[in-house]
Amino acid sequence: MSSEKTLGAVYLGKGRCRFTVWAPLVQQVEVRITSPREKIFRLEKDERGCHQATIEGVEPGSLYLYRLGGEKERPDPASRFQPQGVHGPSQVVNPDFSWNDDCWFGLPLRDYIIYELHVGTFTPEGTFKAVIPHLQDLKNLGITAIELMPVGQFPGSRNWGYDSTYPFAVQNSYGGPDGLKHLVNACHQVGLAVVMDVVYNHLGPEGNYLADFGPYFTDRYRGPWGNPINYDGPHSDDVRRFFIENALYWVREFHMDGLRVDAVHGILDFSACPFLEDLAATVHEQAERLNRRVYLIAESDLNDTRIVRSRQLGGFGLDSQWNDDFHHALHTLLTKEDSGYYQDFGGLQHLVKAFRQGFVYSGDYSSYRKRRHGNSSRDLSAERFVVFSQNHDQVGNRAQSERLRALVSFEALKLAAGVVLLSPFIPLLFMGEEYGETAPFYYFISHSDPELIEAVRRGRRDEFASFRWQGEPPDPQDEATFFHSRLNHDLRCQGHHEVLYTFYRELIRLRRESPPLKVLDKERLEVTGLEQEKVLFWRRWREEQEAAAVFHFGKQKQSLSLPLPEGHWQKLLDSADTNWSGPGSTVTPNVVSTGKVSLSLPPESCVVFIRE
Repeated sequence: MSSEKTLGAVYLGKGRCRFTVWAPLVQQVEVRITSPREKIFRLEKDERGCHQATIEGVEPGSLYLYRLGGEKERPDPASRFQPQGVHGPSQVVNPDFSWNDDCWFGLPLRDYIIYELHVGTFTPEGTFKAVIPHLQDLKNLGITAIELMPVGQFPGSRNWGYDSTYPFAVQNSYGGPDGLKHLVNACHQVGLAVVMDVVYNHLGPEGNYLADFGPYFTDRYRGPWGNPINYDGPHSDDVRRFFIENALYWVREFHMDGLRVDAVHGILDFSACPFLEDLAATVHEQAERLNRRVYLIAESDLNDTRIVRSRQLGGFGLDSQWNDDFHHALHTLLTKEDSGYYQDFGGLQHLVKAFRQGFVYSGDYSSYRKRRHGNSSRDLSAERFVVFSQNHDQVGNRAQSERLRALVSFEALKLAAGVVLLSPFIPLLFMGEEYGETAPFYYFISHSDPELIEAVRRGRRDEFASFRWQGEPPDPQDEATFFHSRLNHDLRCQGHHEVLYTFYRELIRLRRESPPLKVLDKERLEVTGLEQEKVLFWRRWREEQEAAAVFHFGKQKQSLSLPLPEGHWQKLLDSADTNWSGPGSTVTPNVVSTGKVSLSLPPESCVVFIRE
């Protein structure tokens, strides 16, 4: 992609700015500089419908709008900054920044321990700048990468980020593009990678003016968020260009280490070379040129291995994907919930299969979907899966947005942490879970259209119909809904919250320092499930070293015999120990096995051993 055709307002220095906008259905496009001095210039149109001009006397900070056909005035679809919100003029931005990460080349994906956070609720200030003082604490916890929920400009100052209408413009209330660069720079200084959540399946409804410029959307398909983006119809090459250029923008200009691609099942594309394949190839080529590790992580509910298979094997070539099946299998064992999509889970065998293969539904019949679902992930490597006990969706998309802490016991929280962090997959924590944050994570908006606000309220109620959850969901438009979702980091130093935090830190340390736990390998894993006893048992090994773990999901004390290779086994961690505020361990510090070992396990507990 030629830099001369880069979309948006590109400041060239010395008062020169190049404006480029794709508007194939508009004969005449003018740029109207509204500040500091009003000027109007006509752009030249090429054969593909790209309008462009280089204009003198335009400095960073200048505000502008595009005038379409001499009438409509609209912000730039590729605006780099919307200081007055989604309906206001766009601003010319100077891309120069004093980076201090020349020696940062990224981290291997196998070393990722991801911490998902929402900038607006992570601190009282709700800004990029306010996140920076917390980075060393995250590093001390053992986190290696933070994942930012979407930061593209959305309506108002409160939103999850998935209602963005300007994919290139960094949210003004968070601190704009300069604030984001400062945060990424600070992350790299302490050794944290940064993953950006990007939304290429839809744009939000308010401030969405793309259709005035060109055929960005299609009515050939039906999507959950209105007309889907046009990735495979007439003019789709340039629509793809818009979103792929956005991905490259985050990588080049903001030094992102990865992109989490939201809801790829909402990207409807039946072309021979699908958008996702095109996206992955282009981003990886860019990473190679930059000599940096850059990864693409998909969110998908398709259970389709093509998303992360290599292009040589007929896949799209993304690097990893969220595994909802792992979450659902774990969540139902902990909570006993069985409504909505949870009706497909609940047995220990589901979590066993998730450990062995990745997907639980790999062509099996799904009662929830009333059809077979997924294909086999047996041969995919473990690092192709990101697993979690909580994330923004699984917390926020509940009627009352309860965190797991509000649904299960303290012992079960430790058990859940052990399952995720000692798995052979890439773990993800949702902000605050490491110390048992008490604040819910509600869904919140700050739209200006009363009809749209009411439609969102109805949509939230309808979304929960199949789950039998009690109570009316909080009003997403109410400012108090947003305020109640803010974290209270002080809890981390209090009572059980401090114990849980220390427990998470110890689990991450064991994962990092113990060779059998560090390697992400499903092939060097043997996992057994005892359905009646509600016990999952695994062994993991690397060369001559071997670890074993027992996870007990039952509510009553359980005595049982487990197959454990001969030798002396040392207990590394026991969630029931009193130093973890447990009821007291019934497992001795050292176990001698003759091929089998008898254990007595407290309710909702986990124990980790290593063979001496």
